[in-house]
Amino acid sequence: MNEENINLFIYGSLRDAAIFKSVSGLSYTRKPGQVDDATLPAEPAFLPRHRRVSPDNVYFYAVADKSSRIEGLVIYDVPAEAMAEIDKYEGKRYDREIVRVNTAKGLVEAQAYLTTHESMKRYFGDRFHVNLIHELWLRKRIEEFIRKRTRPGDRTADAESERRADRELLATTERDLVISHYRTDAVSDYYLEHELDRPRPSIRHLYKNPRAQAFIENYLALVVKQVLLNQLEDKIQSQYRFELNHMLASERYFKRSVSLLVALRMINTNSPTVELIVGQCLDSMPYQRYDLIDYVKYAVQAAGSIFDERVARAHIDRIRSSLQPGLVPLGCEVELSNLGHRAIVPHNDKRKVIDPIFDGFRYFNDFCLDILSWKLGGYIDDHTGSTEQARRCGFFELAPGRLNIAGELARPATGDPWLLNQLIREITTFYEIRPHSLHLSFQLRKNQIGNQKVLPLGFVKCLLVLGGGPELRATGRVWVSRMGYDEIKRYQYGEELVFARTSRRRWYLGEPQIADKAPAQATAYIQQYKFIRLEKRASYEPLIMCLKGLQLGYNPGDYLSAEQLRNSRRLREDYEELKQWAAEPTEISPQAISKFLKTVQRGLINEGHNRPVHKLHYIDWALSAVDVQLRMFNKQLRKSLNNS
Repeated sequence: MNEENINLFIYGSLRDAAIFKSVSGLSYTRKPGQVDDATLPAEPAFLPRHRRVSPDNVYFYAVADKSSRIEGLVIYDVPAEAMAEIDKYEGKRYDREIVRVNTAKGLVEAQAYLTTHESMKRYFGDRFHVNLIHELWLRKRIEEFIRKRTRPGDRTADAESERRADRELLATTERDLVISHYRTDAVSDYYLEHELDRPRPSIRHLYKNPRAQAFIENYLALVVKQVLLNQLEDKIQSQYRFELNHMLASERYFKRSVSLLVALRMINTNSPTVELIVGQCLDSMPYQRYDLIDYVKYAVQAAGSIFDERVARAHIDRIRSSLQPGLVPLGCEVELSNLGHRAIVPHNDKRKVIDPIFDGFRYFNDFCLDILSWKLGGYIDDHTGSTEQARRCGFFELAPGRLNIAGELARPATGDPWLLNQLIREITTFYEIRPHSLHLSFQLRKNQIGNQKVLPLGFVKCLLVLGGGPELRATGRVWVSRMGYDEIKRYQYGEELVFARTSRRRWYLGEPQIADKAPAQATAYIQQYKFIRLEKRASYEPLIMCLKGLQLGYNPGDYLSAEQLRNSRRLREDYEELKQWAAEPTEISPQAISKFLKTVQRGLINEGHNRPVHKLHYIDWALSAVDVQLRMFNKQLRKSLNNS
């Protein structure tokens, strides 16, 4: 390249040979034999860590995006006089910057016309987010349908509140429409109205049900509180969409994780006001005279009184400054029940237990809480595997990012261990229901699938100490409660330990005709750890880091399935030893702890393909916290033995 000439990466209208020639006066070719004074050489190239958008549907712009790349051409040796003409053509919304593009020959230094998120926001507003444009358009059509159906023509504040209440009760329908039409704008009015034209749900059938009457007000309190959360999250999404989108490390992550965390914090830190709103609602609206829509409407109107832009902004700023993003997609399932492990009564347990607040969530779907809690992936899990909407009892399970129960459709909540831990803590605080268990999910990399190994017994013991609910019995002796109460044992296919399982997840609901092809990450395999006891105010951040490091450093698989136990005598012996140890634990040796921590450290140090992704002091903090917890367990064992 001559000193006055540059290499130029093009990705938009200049890729049209006619436009390039009319602007620069030169042609380009990908055939070396055709290069001459008026024809420049070119070859295909990719610009990493950028995304191409077209908010005005006319011009293309390149903005920074860690998870994307732009396909284009690099044109070699463009003269200075031609670049001056191209500068005029591109205009003031671009900055010409030096970049490194990938070609078949390797990395090539070039220049490209780029823009910034701030510039796009200033010029185009919502239209900048091309990945959201169809979703925003579809949501506006849904809003227009509800406006025509609910008190048409009435422009009062009360009518608007009723429309928003109707929209709350159609939330999962709206979600499914957006997901099913991902990357397309072809939704007919007939199809849209057919999906949305549903009868308004009612709870009046419960008013004459003697068993339900004792629980109606408790459910209504939960409805009001849930709608308050939804409305705050909507306001945060609407007002801070640009900041939130910029904080999202990848499109494959659940985009509401940060806004939900902000909304949860706003409610949890203002609980007296929230409780006052709920109390006034129930006092002024005896259920015999009202229906479900009235309570949803009340919460919609009340949400404005507890939303403060300055508070929301402060929470967003604090979250942004605390983020610890990693490369492994993470997820969680939070199980709540006032009955604890008795929420799912084993076949050999004849004791009758009663939940005095929600009756085991028997009326959860009657109050449309499956719809109202969709942002947190709420549903009732009775451990049968069924997804029918029939009335059932079980655990209230929440999983941010879960989009569809029946189809196992989900997006990872985040790639940030700190953020995931904060979501877990705020969810358990928001729902005044006894916490029970926690499942943590880690997405597997392609080279891990099919190469997984069975965890060593010593590693399993370390993990049970960290999350399996070690506690003191009435006798003063320590035991591992998650195993002691048979909470992670199953007997459907023979006895097995549901400690960890590999499964498949999808986050894309389209068919080939909806998009050119499904995204590469549309289907993923995850490793889910199910042994963890959930407690309020506990920090799971070190455990999340520990399991991520173990996943990367050892690549464990299922533990222990009925098939594994049938096929391996050694595993059967390990299982018997593990059961005895859980009932009467002994100390974990320093050698076992050291080997466990080194494996975790190796995984975290190599997370970014032979390099660490997190800062070293953050990794050291997590390892130190795990080490302290394991040694404190040994100390507690010695103390309990001395006391007995």
